[in-house]
Amino acid sequence: MSHRSRWEYFRAVYGRYRQADRKRKPVILDEFCANTRYHRKYAIRLLNGPVPERTKPPLRRRRSPSYSPAVIAVLARLWEAAGYPWSVRLKALVSLWRPWIQKRFHLSAGVQRQLEAISARQIDRRLRARKQQVKRRCYGRTKPGAFPSTALRDGERSRTVLKHQIPVKTDAWDVRVPGFTEVDWVSHSGNAASGEFAYSLNVTDIHTTWTETGAVLGKGETAVRDQLEEIASALPFRLLGLDSDNGSEFINWHLGRWCAKRDIQWTRSRPYKKDDNAHIEQKNWTHVRKLLGWDRYDTPEAVEAINDLYRNELRLWMNLFQPSVKLVKKVRVGSRVRRVYGPAETPLDRVLASEVVEPERAEALRALRRSLDPFALARVIERKLERIYALADRRLSPKLPTRSVTF
Repeated sequence: MSHRSRWEYFRAVYGRYRQADRKRKPVILDEFCANTRYHRKYAIRLLNGPVPERTKPPLRRRRSPSYSPAVIAVLARLWEAAGYPWSVRLKALVSLWRPWIQKRFHLSAGVQRQLEAISARQIDRRLRARKQQVKRRCYGRTKPGAFPSTALRDGERSRTVLKHQIPVKTDAWDVRVPGFTEVDWVSHSGNAASGEFAYSLNVTDIHTTWTETGAVLGKGETAVRDQLEEIASALPFRLLGLDSDNGSEFINWHLGRWCAKRDIQWTRSRPYKKDDNAHIEQKNWTHVRKLLGWDRYDTPEAVEAINDLYRNELRLWMNLFQPSVKLVKKVRVGSRVRRVYGPAETPLDRVLASEVVEPERAEALRALRRSLDPFALARVIERKLERIYALADRRLSPKLPTRSVTF
């Protein structure tokens, strides 16, 4: 039913409704709502309102767009260049990337003012049509760290004994200083779990969300320890704690001795409880799966190319230029839980605010961010991802449509 037809029907029903008795009015109201699909409360206000004397339906009030097409175009370009962040993070990116946005797009004062004033909710509305393009799912594959006692060999029995010596962490993280991290393993096996293939080792700090990633070929225990050693040296703060799942790549004596030597608090999550490692599980998506997908990488050349991305542009991109939000508290309102989040900040901003970094190191990190161009970093990441995709084993990779680079 068109708007004009509803208006004519409303004029015809109005007189019947006003003259009907109390028992007849609900019947007419039900009929009116069924035909016009109006909300019942809105229909009651119409039928109890003033007499519809106009011969034509009232004109709908339409607001003119508050933001010019130039603002939406720049916002869309920024959203694509930043790796498709959600609206709250994109709103923070506008302020963080202001020098590079002005240098690249040469915005007028009016466009710059509108870009700063647009809200996160309005960003959702304006970019809604573009947000249907990036849809992927994430699955992991890890080997249990313990087996039934009837099938234990000497090494497996040793890991089981070790696992019972590692404290289980089940409570929520409540840390005020950087250094306490979660670690996890992401496989790049494609459609087959047989043979040797690449893995990504992901480490994220709970307090600052600073994340470091490295790739290794296979799941050797010494390779994991060596990769953690390299990641610990790349962190801008001292590694104080390491929390992992129960995979055999983490529950082993090599890692235990390494943690003891460096005085690192070593804990593990409950088996089959992914929520215990919620922080690192989220980073597995944003830092690994979203970029590399589910293809199979099983050559030293592929691992070298992945590490070239992880250790250079990607770590700078994620830690210096990508804001994220953190959960501050949960408030129960009746039967629902309302989550309250803090402002969107980059991991570097949280590191500098914690005041645990030496002044010289802090100033070096600020200077590093000022010297880099996030748009140029995005182009380099795109080129390196294209090279990595070319090294995938297509025979054992999922049969997907032509891949488009995330950046």
